[in-house]
Amino acid sequence: MMTIGLSADHGGFELKETIKSFLEGRGYAVIDFGAFAANSTDDYPDFVIPMANAVAAGKADRGIAVCGSGVGACVAANKIHGVRACLIQDHFSAHQGVEDDDMNVLCLGGRVTGYMAAEELVTAFLDATFSGADRHRRRLEKVRALEK
Repeated sequence: MMTIGLSADHGGFELKETIKSFLEGRGYAVIDFGAFAANSTDDYPDFVIPMANAVAAGKADRGIAVCGSGVGACVAANKIHGVRACLIQDHFSAHQGVEDDDMNVLCLGGRVTGYMAAEELVTAFLDATFSGADRHRRRLEKVRALEK
């Protein structure tokens, strides 16, 4: 079973906790990078960056980052070399992002994503695998070249 890195600031704390229970209930190993309490003065990079580093280093197979809208978490995660993070709000993109673009971090908005929707998106993300099709590999190589 996969190991999932999980992070959130105060805006995503409640949703993170729900996702954590959901993942553990499905048998995933979860590395929780915080926040560990709802604190309105915390900052999403403090939690998202360590999680994204763990994904990039292979210490977590995939990651899930949650902030109020999901936008800040996505911006921060994408600053880490080797991370392909996307803000996802629909089922198709949750699996297609992995299948075509090898997305490895799912970003969600704690203030805009309901619990049931989050479970559906997380399931689609984690059940998907990269297709490895030549056209997708070619495109990813062009993206990786930007990281150098």
